[in-house]
Amino acid sequence: MTTPTATPIALITGGSRGLGRNAALHLARAGVDIVLTYRSSAGEAQAVVQEI
Repeated sequence: MTTPTATPIALITGGSRGLGRNAALHLARAGVDIVLTYRSSAGEAQAVVQEI
C-alpha cells in the first residue's frame, strides 16, 4: 500500500554524525522530511533532531 505525499521523505541511517548527519541536515533544509536512525550515539542523534 502506498500513500501519496507532497513532501519527500528520506531515511537516513547513521544520522547522528558524519556523512549521515550532514545529509540529514542538508535534506531537511531543502524541505525533505527526515527519518533518522543511529546505533549508539543517542545524544548526538538528539542534537541533530534539535537542529533540524
